[in-house]
Order: sequence, then structure tokens, then C-alpha cells
Amino acid sequence: MFDNCELLFKMILKHLKNLHFVKIIVVFLANEYLLSTFARNIKKQRVFNKGNNIIMSNLIKPENYKALLDMKQTEQGIKLIKDFFQQNLSTELRLRRVTAPLFVLKGLGINDDLNGVERPVAFPIKDLNEAQAEVVHSLAKWKRLTLAEYKIEPGYGIYTDMNAIRADEELDNLHSLYVDQWDWEAVIVRQQRTISFLKDIVRRIYAAILRTEYLTCETYPEIKPFLPESIHFIHSEDLLQMYPNLSPKEREDEICKKYGAVFIMGIGGKLSNGEKHDGRAPDYDDWSTVAENGQTGLNGDILIWYPTLNRAFELSSMGIRVDKDALLRQLALEGKEDRKKLFFHKHLLEGKLPLSIGGGIGQSRLCMVLLHKAHIGEIQASIWPEDMINECEKLGMPLI
Repeated sequence: MFDNCELLFKMILKHLKNLHFVKIIVVFLANEYLLSTFARNIKKQRVFNKGNNIIMSNLIKPENYKALLDMKQTEQGIKLIKDFFQQNLSTELRLRRVTAPLFVLKGLGINDDLNGVERPVAFPIKDLNEAQAEVVHSLAKWKRLTLAEYKIEPGYGIYTDMNAIRADEELDNLHSLYVDQWDWEAVIVRQQRTISFLKDIVRRIYAAILRTEYLTCETYPEIKPFLPESIHFIHSEDLLQMYPNLSPKEREDEICKKYGAVFIMGIGGKLSNGEKHDGRAPDYDDWSTVAENGQTGLNGDILIWYPTLNRAFELSSMGIRVDKDALLRQLALEGKEDRKKLFFHKHLLEGKLPLSIGGGIGQSRLCMVLLHKAHIGEIQASIWPEDMINECEKLGMPLI
């Protein structure tokens, strides 16, 4: 804008009768104001806690990284992957697309509390007497209610685009405040609450991932396939016995490096060392039932070895869901028995919800892997610490 406001004012007075000139000045000032306001807002959005002592989260800095696609190709690739994969997932598991909520009412037990410590983003609703709503963490329990509401038959299910905000996420190459995933859920019968059925579903999902990788590489020849043809299965207790001196994340690195793609089963309950491989809420995945193979848990995670970051990379968390017995057992184990009186839990305990299997598959994560990107911020728009933005720019991985 003009530095000398007095000079500008004199020019307007001098040409006051010239309406065309005055119009030009007004439009110019308006544009300048909007541009400066937009720039300030963008800066506020992209900078996290500027002015404080910012500690960059665990940023992985891959050596000699070079994005294989420019930003325009990347956006086209994202659409290609999302459109193709969700169609394959739907066909493979016989899922129908449904519309999902961004937020749910607090106090119904519908929102997913993940590991039990993450705070949901909440706000009051004026027209509901200031009742509190929560932005979803995931739709694990909402989907099961929807299966009942839509009267979905066994062998069929639903999927949806899930968008969430996780304010307590530690930001790094894989973790963002914004989460987008395909959330899916299918109705099953009691005879299918087995490890063998779980493995069959995992293989189908992995097959859809492989087909999507093939299409991506055919479309962009500079991208080369790296996923193995099959996925390896291992229980978290067996993994502990293989690498007793390593942390859970280190164990994941070792097993993924060895096999390329792995489904780790039995996540949520305590292992023989008294620790959990990873946390799970007690009211959706069944991690406490003893399966037909004598091992505990009917759930798990799909992970791959990702050469770009030289580490294990989780693509999906999924499992057979709790029945009445498993819910009561897991609520007791976690000291959450007060949840039995919540809306979702009462419906489940009263037999009003179908048996099901379900999970979530990260959309940005899958695109990141198949487009060989080094940071999830190259795929999705979010808020990042200023020093991370600057460092990523230097490393050749500009954040959207």
C-alpha cells in the first residue's frame, strides 16, 4: 500500500470530481487490504505457536530425497489413487458408500477415544441449549450403529470418507492434525469371528492396495513398484518373543524390513512382558478373545516397509469388533465399566447391533506411499510448525 497516506488523501481530493479515478483508487485499496488480510491469515494458519520456543517434532530427513512428481502431477495422482482404491475396496468387500458425520454429540459413547487419552475438539451448539458436540476421532462405533439403522445383511457393509481432527497428535512425516481415511464396516455371523476370516479380509484389502500400486506405476512410469506380492501374518506376542529387547516400534521396523508387508495381530491387550504392543479402546476392536489358534485377539494393523523413510509404515488398523462378552471383559480390564450406561454400549449389550468387522485405511497415507512422498504434508493441507515448513522446503519436500 501507499506509505504516505497524506499524499494519497491529497490525490483523492484533487481528483474528487473524476469518479473514474476515485473508483480506481478505491478498488486498489480494497484489493490491497484483501491481499494483506489473506496473507496474514495464511501465515497464521501455516505457523504453529510462532514466537514461542517451538520444538520440531520427530522429522525424518531422508537423504537425497527428490519428489518424483511435481505438485500438479501429485494432485492428479491423489485423485487417481483415491477414486481407484475406494472402488476396489467396495467391490472386494461388498461395501456401499454412506455419508458420515464430521461431529457427534458428546456423552453418547459414539466417538472413538483411540488410546483413551486424546482430547476431542469440542464446541457448543446454540440451538441445542449449548449441548456439546465433538469432532470425530474416527467412526468405529458410529459405523456399527449405521449397520443396524440401514439393516445391512451379513456379507455386506458400508464405507465412508472419514475426516477428523486430532489436536494431540505429535506432528511428523506421518502424523498430522488432520486425518482422512476410508472407514469401513461389514456385518458378519458368529462363525466368522475367527482369525482365519480376519486373515481373508486382510488379504483382500492388500490385494486392492497392490492393484492400486500397479495402476499408479502404469500412469507414472517414474514411480517403481516396491510392495511384495503377499502379506505376512504374525501375532504381537510372537513378535515380542522374536525381538524381546526391542520396543514395539523397533519390532515393527524389524519385521517389516524382513517381509515388506505385515499384519500384526492381537493389539490392545497386555503381552507376556506386562506391556501392550499398542493401545486400543476397549469398546470396538476385540483384542481379548482367545482365537481358534490359541492366541488372544481378533484385530491388528497392516504395515509395510517404506524405503523412502526407511521405516515401518502403518496403513490400516482393523479388526473383528467386540461382542457382548468381549465388551464386558474389556471394559473391566480397562476400568471403564461406567461406559455400560452410554447409548452405544447399551445398544450393543442389549443385542441391538450386528456382529461386525471393520477398520480404517489412511487416504493421505496410501497416497503418500504410492506416490513415494517423504512427508504427509506433501499430500494434504494442514498446520505445521514454522521450522518444520522451512526445513521441509530445504529438503525438497514442500508442504501443501
